[in-house]
Amino acid sequence: MNRSILTVVMIGLLVWSCADTAQAAADREKLLKDPGVYGSFAVFKIDGDWWRLDKTTRGSAAAEVKAIFQKHADTVTADTYLLRGLSEKADFFVRVHSMEMLNNQNFLVDLMGTTFGKYIQNTDTFNGITKMANYVPAFPDVLKEAMKTPPDPGPKSYVIVVPIRKDAEWWITAQDGRGTMMKEHADATVTYLKTVKRKLYHSSGLDDLDFITYFETAKLDDFNNLVIGLQRVNENHHNKQFGSPTLLGTIHSLDDILEIFSR
Repeated sequence: MNRSILTVVMIGLLVWSCADTAQAAADREKLLKDPGVYGSFAVFKIDGDWWRLDKTTRGSAAAEVKAIFQKHADTVTADTYLLRGLSEKADFFVRVHSMEMLNNQNFLVDLMGTTFGKYIQNTDTFNGITKMANYVPAFPDVLKEAMKTPPDPGPKSYVIVVPIRKDAEWWITAQDGRGTMMKEHADATVTYLKTVKRKLYHSSGLDDLDFITYFETAKLDDFNNLVIGLQRVNENHHNKQFGSPTLLGTIHSLDDILEIFSR
């Protein structure tokens, strides 16, 4: 092959590689932002026998976990969070997104089938789907604009997950009645939109829950005040379950999580 043809081929391969990488990044962004995406939250407690294994064995098991994340990277995006030290009931959780719930299941089955998986107990799993906002279109223009306030840039150290179940009266209330209550709910959140990032998952029929509320923040005091404000609005009377469990943890990369658990 002459030099000019080789150059064209190499440039083509480079362009293809860059496009492929960009597509992978775009897919993650799409899964985290678009409606119609399935989310699963799998919460785990590590068995005491894990810590009795020698460090080399724990390190090898951690590498096996990393391989599972890589194996499923084309169908799911998975994020990891540390609960250990902030919860006596669980040590970490994984949040998984994909366009098919089956992909979430396959990923979690493979994760629990690893050597590490033999030493973890799945204490809770929440499943839901993202949707377009139901009530925001009917809000006053001023409130709709306020709801578009982006969170402050910079890292968010903390994650909070609050599962919610509504009572029967909520679901038989007319749409405009629920809309009025959700406007009051939204008004109570405006002060904290810049410091508390939020995401909502719909779970009715997919789980025993109705909603999974996910939050990231660097200011736990703001989140505390946000929840106090939401407990004062009329919509709160229809919360049959709020938390139980509430997950409070810190945001960590997979490498960080594996390093902590393989020490």
